[in-house]
Amino acid sequence: MKLLLDSSSSLLFSLLLAQLPLLTSTSPVPHRRPSDMDRLSNQTKHLIKLTHELLKDHSFDSDVEPHKFPSLPEMSNRSANDLNNLELKPTLSQLHAELKLYEHHFEWLNRVSKKHHHPALPKLVEMIKELKSLISLLHHQMLRVEAPRLNLTTPSLPPQLPYQFDVLQSSHELLQHFKLFCDWAYRAFISLKPKVSAVQ
Repeated sequence: MKLLLDSSSSLLFSLLLAQLPLLTSTSPVPHRRPSDMDRLSNQTKHLIKLTHELLKDHSFDSDVEPHKFPSLPEMSNRSANDLNNLELKPTLSQLHAELKLYEHHFEWLNRVSKKHHHPALPKLVEMIKELKSLISLLHHQMLRVEAPRLNLTTPSLPPQLPYQFDVLQSSHELLQHFKLFCDWAYRAFISLKPKVSAVQ
């Protein structure tokens, strides 16, 4: 009788062990909330996509001579090798200041484009909205890690562009420049993510 009870217990235990993987696989996996740095890199990736769409638009489908915006951030001095050496607070502050510069340029482009009834205006408006969202997210992250906000001089841009070709030329240059900036910023946010975890 004791032998029967022992074998029954063993059988029951074996059945429970066999069911264990099935029971654990059906339990809900807790959903990991994306961090601020995840949201920053995702938003930057979205802006890269919007920039590509605007550059592919027929309105910008031509090679133009650079018009030169001297007030835009310098990109030639940045490389992928620098990403591992980035310091958290100064980089966040610098990216925020540079995004504010781009915001100023794109709002100017939006104003001058309206006067020429530019066909890409709706996409440009969407891009400005997404850019403002990225700036807001970045400012929130800066507050969390106590990164200082830099005060940069607002660039002086012409009040209007006389010809539609001037608008095309300025749009093309600004978008090409912004695409390079966003690509670098996206990599920077990914590189900085472990450093944010270290200070929080």
